[in-house]
Amino acid sequence: MAKASATVPPPTYDLERELAAGGAEVVAGVDEVGRGAWAGPVLVCAAVTDGSPPPEGLTDSKRLSPKRRVAMAEKIRSWVRDHAFGQAEPAEIDELGMTEALRLAAHRALTALATPPDAVVLDGRHDYLGSPWRVRTQVKADLTCVSVAAASVLAKVRRDAMMAELDARHPGYGFATAAGYPSPTHRAALAEHGPTPHHRMSWSYLDNLPRWRHLRVARPTAGGDQLSLID
Repeated sequence: MAKASATVPPPTYDLERELAAGGAEVVAGVDEVGRGAWAGPVLVCAAVTDGSPPPEGLTDSKRLSPKRRVAMAEKIRSWVRDHAFGQAEPAEIDELGMTEALRLAAHRALTALATPPDAVVLDGRHDYLGSPWRVRTQVKADLTCVSVAAASVLAKVRRDAMMAELDARHPGYGFATAAGYPSPTHRAALAEHGPTPHHRMSWSYLDNLPRWRHLRVARPTAGGDQLSLID
């Protein structure tokens, strides 16, 4: 359920202005969705604004109902200066681990922008992007930073639509309602029918499925600690 946003201050341009004062002419806000899902890609959006007032009601995507998110995304798409998406597929997540998969998805999003950004704002404490990008991390940036809030909404709406398409091809897993995250419907379908080609096969949920646990593949351990799977 979406959280009410009436008492939450709207996002500001404080971070973008700070980075601009340090010489960054183009600042991209970046956010991801799908990190903790059992199925589907992890998807990243990079959004660049022109500094104009954002659509009224813009906030972190998790604070908007599905209907309001879709309406907000339509406004954002016509308002932002530029935006692009990148994703890492389940097989890439299994092969690389989540940190490297996120880095790959973010790189794909950023390089798809019309102009490479001079600085990137990432939501959270962890810089999963790294060189050659100039990165500023900020906890709750999806709630407080205009460009990251815009990226948050666009990413969520885009991935939800993708998962709804998968639901039509793989009915019964609840992809259209839970977007590949754990749910009673999803768990029951996995126990009965096993994973689809869109499931992450290195994840521990398979250990709890006696008929299918033999399908689990080893998760990579190289490359340091993996990010938390909580979105």
